Amino acid sequence: MKVLVLGASGATGQQVVRELIKRKINTRILIRESAVLLDDIKDSTFVETIKGNISELNDNELTFLLQDCNVVISCLGHNMTFQGMFGKPRYLVYDAVKKICETTKSNSGNNIKFILMSTTAYTNQLSGEENPWRERILLSLLNFTLPPHKDNMKVANYLVSELGSQDKAVKWIAVRPDTLISDEVNSPYEVFDSPVRSPIYNPGKTSRVNVGHFMVELATNHTLWAQWENKTPVIYNK
Repeated sequence: MKVLVLGASGATGQQVVRELIKRKINTRILIRESAVLLDDIKDSTFVETIKGNISELNDNELTFLLQDCNVVISCLGHNMTFQGMFGKPRYLVYDAVKKICETTKSNSGNNIKFILMSTTAYTNQLSGEENPWRERILLSLLNFTLPPHKDNMKVANYLVSELGSQDKAVKWIAVRPDTLISDEVNSPYEVFDSPVRSPIYNPGKTSRVNVGHFMVELATNHTLWAQWENKTPVIYNK
């Protein structure tokens, strides 16, 4: 088994990689030239590091990146700087995820499990979720004014509405944490089909380390994967 992690130098991505290392799972990561990794990741014999920018890879480079990988975990996100939030590429996550999925589908015989780190701000309307009118107004404003939020909504909709449950090459799960916090130790957490509290007016908390644990559990536990395949589970700390 080999797992490709995108966004591996980010705060949550590094927790995913650490969890994979803990389980002695071969891992390939794609990071920017300027990215800084934790020493235990940088020095791990289970981690293969490739330097590059996902938005600049051509088809052959993407095919090589995916070679031998059974699972892809994306923790991609925009840098919280003015350029990162309002500059190009506007659809960093969407473009990367779509390229990965299309490359997989174009290479016959390739099948992957794709796990996306999404957000409780995403409403899965196909599963019957609805927001109260006050939340709808605020989320619409965020979608209009904040490009990273729009990117997150667009990529989740791509998985839910375009790939759906019929695609044979790419099976997916979009994990929706609530407000992310940085704890160093795993703690009990709960997973639900839909948000059980308002992400705007009554948000919960989700440790990044717990997100990493849950994502790797999905990648390695066939029963858990079958439970959440092609769904958008929500994870909260207990």
